[in-house]
Amino acid sequence: MTTATRLERDTMGEMPVPSDALYGASTQRAVLNFPVSGRPVPEEVIKAYAILKAAAAAVNHKLNRLHEHRTKAIIEACNEIHDGLPRFGGLAKHFPIDIYQTGSGTSTNMNVNEVIANLICLQKHKPIGSSKDLKYIDNEGGVHPNDHVNAGQSSNDTFPTAMHLAAAIAIHTRLLPSIKAMAADLEAKAQAWDKIVKIGRTHLADATPIRLGQEFSGFASQLRHAEERLHRALHALSELPIGGTAVGTGINAHEQFGSMVAAELTTRTGIHFREAANHFEAQAAKDAIVETSGILKTIAVSLSKVANDIRWLGSGPRCGIGELVLPAVQPGSSIMPGKVNPVIAESLIMVCCTVVGNDAAVTLGGFGGVGSLLDLNVAMPMMIHHLLDSINLTSRACDMFTENLLKGLKPDEDRCKSLIEGSLAMCTSLVPVIGYDKSAALAKEAFKQGKTVRQLAHETLVGAGAQPGMGSGSGGTLTKGDIDKHLDPWAMTLPGGEGAAGG
Repeated sequence: MTTATRLERDTMGEMPVPSDALYGASTQRAVLNFPVSGRPVPEEVIKAYAILKAAAAAVNHKLNRLHEHRTKAIIEACNEIHDGLPRFGGLAKHFPIDIYQTGSGTSTNMNVNEVIANLICLQKHKPIGSSKDLKYIDNEGGVHPNDHVNAGQSSNDTFPTAMHLAAAIAIHTRLLPSIKAMAADLEAKAQAWDKIVKIGRTHLADATPIRLGQEFSGFASQLRHAEERLHRALHALSELPIGGTAVGTGINAHEQFGSMVAAELTTRTGIHFREAANHFEAQAAKDAIVETSGILKTIAVSLSKVANDIRWLGSGPRCGIGELVLPAVQPGSSIMPGKVNPVIAESLIMVCCTVVGNDAAVTLGGFGGVGSLLDLNVAMPMMIHHLLDSINLTSRACDMFTENLLKGLKPDEDRCKSLIEGSLAMCTSLVPVIGYDKSAALAKEAFKQGKTVRQLAHETLVGAGAQPGMGSGSGGTLTKGDIDKHLDPWAMTLPGGEGAAGG
């Protein structure tokens, strides 16, 4: 079946374009040139472009570079794009260019310019494609995709600005709330479970006691640090390349254009933006994007630690650690009846792996000699695709983990108590009383005899002498009460408390 087409022109000549497409000849060339992944530039970038083009039009009008009627028409078209073009079947049909396109994003910038111009044609009851008709432009107040929509701009400063906008909006509206919600849940559990004493583990081997609340306070702190890191990412992303045009010199743009657009974007998004202090850095490199991706990677490392520790502590239910009881959300095996697996934790960990992989691609995209070449980075569509993928995956995975695991997570207090009493590391608190070597010998003998440290200490240390200066029952000899005092698990979780030891 042959798709109906219309004939459009650009600076390279005529090009057949699908008759119902809102884009024009330049976009169609890119569609034909880059049939690579089938993955178009993310919708977040297109919507960021709509915000940017509306802001640019408003500023050009303030600078007396764009007539009021053209400004209003551009802003109206941009608003429709930002809303997702519902009356035209959605964004995907009209913004089809692959992420593996021209590295500056020129194809996408022209795609946006053409769609805006053609939406204005429809506003004025003109056929799609009339935006290149000089009679329409000169005599009827038409809008040209380059002369008006792209006024004072270049792909080289608008695409990286749209990148920053899209990433900042996604972090501000989606990822930060997800991180905050997860942190709050972990903090609540840290407080609620602060009286539950359990055995600590270092090197996956038994260590001195720790409170379950203390462990979860560590998880919560990781998430609060993640929140702080995201605010640093927002600060880096808030510096915009707009105003630099082709190579950072600002050719064809008003000298106040960049700062005014940044102010307009701040008003429109509620996120503080500022013009780049140095446009040559802002366009020749994409360090802010690389930095943001690195922060996402760090957060992924944090999340993988939380998810993995929780699944370890919930391993079992009978032959593992079993100090936590994870909510059962689905059958775990097609062959083993009754098996339940930590699938929510596994899902989050897989997301973390993907984020680390995305960061490798973003890093290479910013690398000198790969993406950053002389006066322009030429890997930007790929970089923002992977960065937004990391932001969106992390946000959704955090929501999933909080809702489907953390909210139903419970401690097994009896299991915590039994594992503490059986731990050989309990002997650590006896070191100040009987010395390191005797404590080590006590632990080895308790293991050999299948007894607890407390049982063997009662059998062998009552009546024995304590080290000079250490508290004991009477006359420098140890009593059962002395031993129990030093083997109190709660005291071992307090800094400087009874039984505390360094090393």
